[in-house]
Amino acid sequence: MNVVMANIHINIGSNQNRRENLSKAIYAIKVMFKNTIFSKVYESRAFGFKGDNFYNVGINATTNLIIVEVVNILHDIEETLGRDREASKFSSRSIDLDLTLYDAVIDQNYNLPRDDILKYNFVLMPLAELNPNLVHPQQHQTYTQLQATMGGLKSYNISILNME
Repeated sequence: MNVVMANIHINIGSNQNRRENLSKAIYAIKVMFKNTIFSKVYESRAFGFKGDNFYNVGINATTNLIIVEVVNILHDIEETLGRDREASKFSSRSIDLDLTLYDAVIDQNYNLPRDDILKYNFVLMPLAELNPNLVHPQQHQTYTQLQATMGGLKSYNISILNME
């Protein structure tokens, strides 16, 4: 029996205990998904509220799970790391895990591809780093082309997270 593997992209962010929370989230994602590849760490200002700067990392991975199962795993990881899902969208976060892409699926119920790709450079830049020639399924432009329309961010080698 052939198992169909989906290519996914996850964006993770934190502005509370950034290094520790991102390291723990990355470890959990490596356990739950296959063929994980990580972007640099991108630093961005808090958007929509006053707060500490965020660190964001993009992750490419493969999975044989359906979308709802992937989303549930991400929510479970967030809960384990202290995410308050009742908090305002624009507030400090211990961790935020978003399924950004699931193959080229377009699904409004799951916000795929995630509309934040076109709104925020902290979502687009890690995605474009890992998938420079991949084409956005609705915009019909590569992520590198889309990135050219946004300002840059300070980035760091992922080793700053001191992961083992």
